[in-house]
Amino acid sequence: MLQRLALCSSLRSRSLQANVCPHFPTPFHHSKTHCTVPVTHSPGKSAAHRSELRQAKRIVVKLGSAVVTRGDECGLALGRLASIVEQVAVLQNQGREMMIVTSGAVAFGRQRLRHEILLSQSVRQALHSGQNQLKEMSLPVLEARACAAAGQSGLMALYEAMFTQYSTCTAQILVTNLDFHDEQKRRNLNSTLHELLRMNIVPIINTNDAVVPPPVPNSDLQGVNVIHIKDNDSLAARLAVEMKADLLIALSDVEGLYDSPPGTDDAKLIDIFYPGDQQSIRYGSKSKVGIGGMEAKVKSALWALQGGTSVVIANGTDPKVTGHVITDIVEGKKVGTFFSEVKPAGPTVEQQTEMARQAGRTLATLHPDERGEIICRLADLLTEKKDEILSANKRDMETAASSGRLSQPLLARLSLSTSKLNSLAIGLRQIAVSSRDSVGQVLRRTRVANNLELEQITVPIGVLLVIFESRPDCLPQVSALAIASGNALLLKGGKEAANTNRILHQLTQEALSIHGVKDAIQLVSTREEVEDLCRLDKMIDLIIPRGSSQLVRDIQRAAKGIPVLGHSEGICHVYIDSEACIEKAIDIIKDSKCDYPAACNAMETLLLHRDLLRTPLFDQIIDMLRVEQVKIHAGPRFASYLTFSPSEVKSLRTEYGDLECCIEVVDSMQDAVDHIHKYGSSHTDVIVTDNENTAEQFMQQVDSACVFWNASSRFADGYRFGLGAEVGISTARIHARGPVGLEGLLTTKWVLRGEGHTVAEFSEAGSMKYLHENIPVPQRFPS
Repeated sequence: MLQRLALCSSLRSRSLQANVCPHFPTPFHHSKTHCTVPVTHSPGKSAAHRSELRQAKRIVVKLGSAVVTRGDECGLALGRLASIVEQVAVLQNQGREMMIVTSGAVAFGRQRLRHEILLSQSVRQALHSGQNQLKEMSLPVLEARACAAAGQSGLMALYEAMFTQYSTCTAQILVTNLDFHDEQKRRNLNSTLHELLRMNIVPIINTNDAVVPPPVPNSDLQGVNVIHIKDNDSLAARLAVEMKADLLIALSDVEGLYDSPPGTDDAKLIDIFYPGDQQSIRYGSKSKVGIGGMEAKVKSALWALQGGTSVVIANGTDPKVTGHVITDIVEGKKVGTFFSEVKPAGPTVEQQTEMARQAGRTLATLHPDERGEIICRLADLLTEKKDEILSANKRDMETAASSGRLSQPLLARLSLSTSKLNSLAIGLRQIAVSSRDSVGQVLRRTRVANNLELEQITVPIGVLLVIFESRPDCLPQVSALAIASGNALLLKGGKEAANTNRILHQLTQEALSIHGVKDAIQLVSTREEVEDLCRLDKMIDLIIPRGSSQLVRDIQRAAKGIPVLGHSEGICHVYIDSEACIEKAIDIIKDSKCDYPAACNAMETLLLHRDLLRTPLFDQIIDMLRVEQVKIHAGPRFASYLTFSPSEVKSLRTEYGDLECCIEVVDSMQDAVDHIHKYGSSHTDVIVTDNENTAEQFMQQVDSACVFWNASSRFADGYRFGLGAEVGISTARIHARGPVGLEGLLTTKWVLRGEGHTVAEFSEAGSMKYLHENIPVPQRFPS
């Protein structure tokens, strides 16, 4: 044992070994001088926001009975326990100090004792009564304290075996109420825990259920200084406060705290719980394997919070999240219910989403002219309030320039000017005109039978979440499209444009107010992580990311159950056919690459027919790229033709976003199509040729959102397509594809008008017959 302890302690650096925590009887002292994880919040003060949990150094993980125990209550959930042990070991190896408060001894002991009793009974009955009576064996009721006595050693041996796989040592500590109330025992417990943590050992703590009396029904938490240890919830809270832990994670069999019993129709998960909110919730029944219940968890959590420890209650039994629930909480992700003493002044993002949905439904019922009036009013405000907008934008520009975090192209996107605002206003008025025949348009009308008519009409999608970076001009554009299409809108902008976004959103809500739908567009200004927003699958209907390819990929990866409209990469190709016109080829290549290299529709790969090598056209292309200072990367085949080639490309799936491109050689138009399908991103691809038959084959075969013949890839844009503003370019196969304007923010619903019709009337014995006649569709809202 001494050798094992020495091995475990050697995992810490010598500097950590030198920092022995001093011991004080009351309260316990927590020395943080040896933290390898920096702590930003003050000791003894709980975190105000989830993001601060990343700095937690000392963490208590409480495993409830429902988490540790199998569903049949006669053993441990080994797979679940193994994943929890792995997460604790990972955090321990990051330099954090981990402690576990565990249940499970009773269940482990019950399994062991039942096995022994069954074995004993079967042997006795086999000897005295024969095999025929084995089916009649019954188990006696097992006393919980006896089960705990039989299960403690096995439970600890299991933890020890699991943690050994991660080179992590453990130590068992059994406590009772007396250990906290007796001064000498508190000193001893304090000394033991600090010494174990100093040696990088994970203490595994449990109530000594073999000797403790049954919980007193009416005992309760009494102030900051006293808490009765009547279950592992209160034990974890007491231990966390006494040890000045930064975080207490209480894992249970529910996702967190609900405003009413889970499973009821109106039950909603509470993301953040504040001490003054406990009167507004109702509790459900206790877990069938635990003794605490949710009410006990909440009281213990509030007691720990008052003592300076942050608390999160989360689900430790869901197989979808168990493998990362603890690490997700420590990373600040929105998991379970977070207890906070700091209540924000504004609404939560969930409340904002609900407000937007309700107002959005009213917005969708407005007459098209009324929605147009809102957009025109917003256009007027952009010019009327230009001084306020530009002043806010100037503050953002100065902050961004001083921080040095934004590149020059991003600074250019962040900047607003009078001319930009005027252009925005003109674009918004165009959207107002185009919105007249959007929502409620009848696309199809069918006479199903006599006096039974069916219509397919356009309707808003619902609640949109648009996440954008750097470009504050995106806010009024997207807002106008949402208003025109009758959609509610959540906006999440980058912090680099916080001041500009704030004033633009205020003006947007001012315009919405003229028809009483101010809340239809919400700006998420809280410290919500993008990944957390992407988990609101029951509240958000569509996510539209506008920013870097990395942002789009992150959102596509994080969105669970919410469709994402957009593209993660813009790997656009220009193929120069053997029958291409020299002047057209030069102009298209130059415009596609050099007009705006950072755009998603800029050329990234130039495909050349092999017959063009060592021709005047090839020389002119290379000379033009050199004059434009475009860095060339050679594809494998292109490099093989050259004696001294440019740097060979690392990947043919590269989006450079700068004055760089790849050149590759292909044998034919079909070879170019195959290359595009293998390495492209289905965004925009171009053929340059004077052969109409070759061009038609190319446009038919290439499976991209935009396919052009003798035109620059930069035409892939909603404005250039005549769609007005666009919310983005989609490479998806479903719903909208290519530049997405107003129509891409609409879906349809079916409306059936009858006079008491039933399906039975159309049976063989019925009197009705299907007609299915198409009816000409009139204009719903005449000019």
